[in-house]
Amino acid sequence: MSYTAQFAQTYTQAREMFLEAADLAGAELTSFLNDCGKAPDGGELRTDVAWIGSRDSDSVLVLVSGTHGVEGFCGSACQVGFLRESILDKAPPGTSVLLVHALNPYGFAYQRRVNEDNIDLNRNFVDHDAPPHNSAYDELHDALVPASWTGPEKSEANRFLAKIGAERGVRYLQESITHGQYRHPDGLFYGGTSPAWSHRLLRTIVRDFLIGIPRIAYVDLHTGLGPRGHGEPIFRGGLDSGALDRARAWYGSELTMSEDGTSSSTPIIGNTASLVARELPPDQELTAITLEFGTLPGNEVLDALRADNWLHLQADPDPELAASIKQQIRNAFYPAACDWRSAVWSRAKEVFGQAFSVARPVVG
Repeated sequence: MSYTAQFAQTYTQAREMFLEAADLAGAELTSFLNDCGKAPDGGELRTDVAWIGSRDSDSVLVLVSGTHGVEGFCGSACQVGFLRESILDKAPPGTSVLLVHALNPYGFAYQRRVNEDNIDLNRNFVDHDAPPHNSAYDELHDALVPASWTGPEKSEANRFLAKIGAERGVRYLQESITHGQYRHPDGLFYGGTSPAWSHRLLRTIVRDFLIGIPRIAYVDLHTGLGPRGHGEPIFRGGLDSGALDRARAWYGSELTMSEDGTSSSTPIIGNTASLVARELPPDQELTAITLEFGTLPGNEVLDALRADNWLHLQADPDPELAASIKQQIRNAFYPAACDWRSAVWSRAKEVFGQAFSVARPVVG
């Protein structure tokens, strides 16, 4: 079967393909219903979890798709390919796999990066009793969320953002916008005021499947940052002192870090890996990365996010403009070009193989 067949056109199709592939692979399947509503085709919104291997394994590879909704199309394709090509057969003995499909099913189904409450799930894993504050975002909010998506309001907003970028640097602008913010529910990269449904679900998954397994490799699949088609492994942690050294040994010189400026991603707060790290006992090793696949230039991706956010806030948008914006967001996070999808799948297989190093503990 051609690799292109694993890239779905809708959330429902992606879910069906994942469930079929997981069943054929002999996975233990568990499904969780998000009752916030229905998919656009009337189907249910579910996160599906597949476990392959012994529950008493010494090591496990965790592959997560759809943390950022629409990015789940790419992540799901990688998970389906993993299952169809029996990549687990190449893993060392004693390794199991946990696949979390569509952690944010609403965003996946409705082609939004955020969830049903306009929350960026990868900014939601914080202490909501004392949320961090991003004052730099406050200055930019009105320009990021203009009243109109056409006409002088948008032009003025764009001029303001360009001015900030020119005066303080593009990296400053990126970090100010993407770091995460907790005061503007109608804005971008909003982290919410309490644990979202998907946040609570991930905690349940960690407690039900991962507690007690000595070594865990965690890969959260994303799109939208970096050079087109490139898969960048971004270190997301592990609380033990050896986590970074392990990640460097597994993923080599291509491993990056947001904190030291080597990554296409600026530092963010409240990502999924931080929840996994907090839930695990200190004697379990976690080596976590984001695998980020580049799509379009950063300014075009940001424009798509702003357009989609604007559309979400409209009560009765023009249908033609709405359709154009949904195509824009899809292009920004799920390109249709065969060469992009080929590059994604080739790189994903390489990184999955590297992650199997979780089964080869370093002897010191």
